[in-house]
Amino acid sequence: MRHRFRTRLIANIVYSSLVACLVEMFLVTNVGMLAKYARESQWNNALMAMIDDRDLVIILGYVLLGVMVFSVTFLLLQEKTLIYIEKISHAVRDISEGDLNTTVEVIGDDEFSSMAENLNKMVEDIRRLMDKEREAERTKNELITNVAHDLRTPLTSIIGYLELLSGKTSAPLPLEVQKKYMDIAYGKSKRLEKLIEDLFGFTKLNYGKISMRVSKVDIIKLLGQLLEESYPNFSNKNLSYELQSNVSAKVIMADGNLLARLFDNLINNAIKYGADGKRVLVKVLASAETVQVSVTNYGYVIPPEELPLIFDKFYRVEQSRSSHTGGTGLGLAIVKNIVDMHGGDITVKSDLNGTVFTVTLKVDFDIDKENFG
Repeated sequence: MRHRFRTRLIANIVYSSLVACLVEMFLVTNVGMLAKYARESQWNNALMAMIDDRDLVIILGYVLLGVMVFSVTFLLLQEKTLIYIEKISHAVRDISEGDLNTTVEVIGDDEFSSMAENLNKMVEDIRRLMDKEREAERTKNELITNVAHDLRTPLTSIIGYLELLSGKTSAPLPLEVQKKYMDIAYGKSKRLEKLIEDLFGFTKLNYGKISMRVSKVDIIKLLGQLLEESYPNFSNKNLSYELQSNVSAKVIMADGNLLARLFDNLINNAIKYGADGKRVLVKVLASAETVQVSVTNYGYVIPPEELPLIFDKFYRVEQSRSSHTGGTGLGLAIVKNIVDMHGGDITVKSDLNGTVFTVTLKVDFDIDKENFG
């Protein structure tokens, strides 16, 4: 394709040369015959004398005429190409002036059509990049707004209760009331701490500020430890838990700390929103190449229209993530980021049979291949 225009150009030159030669031969033959006829018939005038006597001038005339014929023919043959080049030039000018809706029709299969195709692709890439930048700006503004709201709400409550406890706004309170207000302020402070922790964690994960330390991890042992550590939370919600696995042990290559955070978030999520179901099931299905971990709770059913939003940050502002649960709305966004960092996959489904989060991870995770392959 790279040389097709050059080939067509050479062909047009050859064709124009042939046309010029044919015209020259026609003129030379006919003018020569006319001069010969004039001499034989004794029909002389100034023009015939010039034609008969000035061979050099005639030759130069033939040459100039041939050049003119060649040039006109060549320009006619190149007319479409010149128009196409002009269209590309106008498109480049419009794009440089900021009109990203400009496209060039791809005609033929040569250098210029390739140029038009690349120009269209460049415009599409610029449009996509600008859309991403707008989305990033919108997301940043949304993040700031939500963080400000979520920080202000518990902080305002803490300040209010501390003012009551200090006695600045009212008479001294009874000890039992003071203890109640202190407990509330402490709970709000813990929620604030959790929000800040999740916010920093999400920011680091989302912008690649965390370096992965990949090593061998027994995922069955890890899940068992996390469930045991969460026993007080299960007990407070009157929930039971069960760990099922098709293997007794399964070693995979992963970042153990990040996996612990991933499954701790999923387990805590199941505890918060599955209290009505009285049971949480963690199931492991291991194969030679992958390991699949599902966390199921039997509480609140997530509406189908909300499932695509489940991993969005601050999703708790939706109906299924109301503020009374105490979540920050960043837990599942962190989960999704950790799964992506491991080159895995996470899905969710929710119906009357339970809400199931399923994480699929590779057994032999290679960070270099994931990042550069």
